[in-house]
Amino acid sequence: MLKTLLIATALTLTSLTSLASVAKPIASDENHVIPLLNGHQIPAITLQDVDGKAVDLSQLVAQKPTVFFFYRGGWCPFCNSQMGQLKAIEPKLIELGFQLVGISPDTPEKMRASITTKKLDYLLLSDASMAASQAFGLAYYTSEKTTQTYQAKLNVDNTLFTTPQGDKRLVLPVPAVYVADKTGLIHFQYVNPNYKVRPAPELILTAAELLVN
Repeated sequence: MLKTLLIATALTLTSLTSLASVAKPIASDENHVIPLLNGHQIPAITLQDVDGKAVDLSQLVAQKPTVFFFYRGGWCPFCNSQMGQLKAIEPKLIELGFQLVGISPDTPEKMRASITTKKLDYLLLSDASMAASQAFGLAYYTSEKTTQTYQAKLNVDNTLFTTPQGDKRLVLPVPAVYVADKTGLIHFQYVNPNYKVRPAPELILTAAELLVN
């Protein structure tokens, strides 16, 4: 019985890893994303740091356990609030042996401005092409109204993507947090289509502590 259970578990994890390696299409809206879950692997996606240097996520996570967080951009007040909260718990995460990595559609130049303004020490990576957001299953098309509002009122000048219907829209990631070990295995994930709701810093710390203890 135990042997059968172990085989079934192994097959399930293999299936999850296989699913994680499949590129996911951009969702029609934030409520239809299909994010990576516990048991999936961090994708081997290459992004850029603030200096334009290429960074491979799979190689990055192999260095030490990692807390990844996806945010919409430095223009988003809810994201800025979360970035400040994560800055506050970063010393504890480092003490636990973790690295903290933020990913957003912002260009390296915009990320450099965020680091300077908010005095951040953790790594920010640019996902302007939305390759990582798609690989994690977080990318979605904003509505026509939202696209126009963000462009006009928040000066969001991200590259527009063409929907299957031929419309030009902004594509954003649903805000998310992932905690992964050095093999790239995801042990914790928090994904919420409501961009105004972010996980409590204490929850992230607890997830990190459970991974290393």
